[in-house]
Amino acid sequence: MVKRTRFDDSDCPVARSVDAIGDWWSLLIVRDAFDGSRRFGEFQRGLGVAKNVLSARLRDLVAGGVLESAPASDGSAYREYVLTPKGEALFPVIVALRQWGEGNFFGPGEPHSELVDRDQGRPLRPLAVQAADGRALGPHDTVVHKLPTD
Repeated sequence: MVKRTRFDDSDCPVARSVDAIGDWWSLLIVRDAFDGSRRFGEFQRGLGVAKNVLSARLRDLVAGGVLESAPASDGSAYREYVLTPKGEALFPVIVALRQWGEGNFFGPGEPHSELVDRDQGRPLRPLAVQAADGRALGPHDTVVHKLPTD
């Protein structure tokens, strides 16, 4: 088996983020956690992923602080997986992926799921990258600056 390249010591925030959650199963687990899945069986049924793959991804997400394992909320002997604050901070990432997918992988009128505001039942406004003063920014309006090391 080929050993996976690690980026946990990279100076690039994107590389470190991909190292932590870049696997597609991990992102889909996080998506399902936002949708209310908490137990191993719920994730397995919803995703159709092999149990050994799911076990490994859940273990990695817990080790990375994205999920935590907690006693079942119903008092049973089961364990549940709950998003941590670090995991909840992935919400804009999941929304951005959803909106990108809606705009690029579905034809007009093609059915798909939709994320809506719970209170108003309306679709979300598309996410936008903005400058500190509120101006909309595109890829040509930004540049990466390396921070000096101490």
